[in-house]
Amino acid sequence: MNCTAEQILNEALAAWDWNGQVAGALRYGAGHINDTFCVYVQDEAGDCVRYILQRINTNTFTDPDGLMENICGVTGYLRKVIEAQGGDPMRETMNVVYTREGKPYYADSDGGAWRVYTFVEGTVCLQKVEQPEDFYESAVAFGNFQRQLAGYDASTLHETIARFHDTANRYANFEKALAADACGRAKDVAEEIAFVQAHKDDCSFMMNLLAEGKLPLRVTHNDTKLNNILMDKATRKGICVIDLDTVMPGLAANDYGDSIRFGANDCAEDEPDLSKVNFSLPLFESYTKGFLQAAGDALTDLEKETLPWGAKLMTLECGIRFLTDYLEGDHYFRTHRPGQNLDRCRTQFKLVRDMEAAWDEMAAIVKKYS
Repeated sequence: MNCTAEQILNEALAAWDWNGQVAGALRYGAGHINDTFCVYVQDEAGDCVRYILQRINTNTFTDPDGLMENICGVTGYLRKVIEAQGGDPMRETMNVVYTREGKPYYADSDGGAWRVYTFVEGTVCLQKVEQPEDFYESAVAFGNFQRQLAGYDASTLHETIARFHDTANRYANFEKALAADACGRAKDVAEEIAFVQAHKDDCSFMMNLLAEGKLPLRVTHNDTKLNNILMDKATRKGICVIDLDTVMPGLAANDYGDSIRFGANDCAEDEPDLSKVNFSLPLFESYTKGFLQAAGDALTDLEKETLPWGAKLMTLECGIRFLTDYLEGDHYFRTHRPGQNLDRCRTQFKLVRDMEAAWDEMAAIVKKYS
C-alpha cells in the first residue's frame, strides 16, 4: 500500500483514544533509531496534555511483539516497586498507553509499528554533561534501575538484539572480518589488529563467569548514556530511565561499564588526536559512587568486584565493533568522513590502555563504595 508519511501518521493517531482533541503531532527529540513525535491533545478542561508517539525501527528491532512484551513487563514491575516505595510511577518510569483495541502497539497498513507513552512533564533530557553532578545523577538513576529490578526474572526477557554484549562473539566477528579483508584495509591497521588479538582472552572473561554461575543474569538496559535519563528540571535529579528498547537479560557490570565508557572522559568519540583522549579517574569515582550508593545490596560481592571489568570490556567491545566495521567497509556505523570508524576505534583502545594503567586505582575506588 502506497501511503504518504502524513497519511500513515494520521492512521497511527487514529489507533488511540486520546481523551480529547488532537491539536497536532510534531517531530520530537534527538534520537536516531525510532521516529519520535510529540502529540498535543486538548482535554475537556481545555488544558494541553502531551504524549510521545514513536514508530519503532523494525529494521533494528525485528520482533515488536517481544520488544513491547519486555517493555510492558518491566515498566509494570517498576510501577509496583515505585508505588511500594511511596514514589510517583507516572514520573519515575515510562508508561505505555494501549491502543483502542487494548494492544501495546499498533501495526499500520504499511508494515510499521507504533507505540505511545505518557509524557513526563517538568523534565529535561541532557545530550552532554553540563555540570559535574549530572554524571553522578545518571549513575544514581541507573543504579536505582538495577536495584528496583533485582527481583525481576531476567530469563523471561526477549533478546531484542541477539548477543548484543557478548564480547567473545564480537571478537569472533572481528576475526571473520579480518580473514575476509573485503576492502584491503587490514594492512593499514596492524597495530589495532594486534591490540585486539592481545585481548582475546579478556573478551570471554565475564561471559565465562556467567556460564559458571558465578554472576547472576540481570535485567539490563544496554544503552546507559546520559541522554537516556530524564532529569527533573527543578531538582536536577535523575528520575526516569527511558529508551527501553534494548532492555534484555545481561550483566549489571555491562550497564555500569557502558556508562563509564561513554562518560568518564572529556573527548569526542571520534577524536583523531589521541593526546586529547584520557580516561578520567575523578569522573570514574563520581559515577561509581552514585551507582553503588543507589544499587546497594542488590549486587553481589563479585558483581561489585568485577565492575572495572565491565568498564574495560564495554570499551574494548565498542572499539572492536568500530574496527570490524572499518574492515568491512563502514556499513554499520554511520560515517561522515573517511577513517571516522578508525578514529572511533582508536579512542576506545586508548581508553582501554588508560584503564589498564589505572586498574589498581579503579579497584580501590569500587571497594571504597562497595
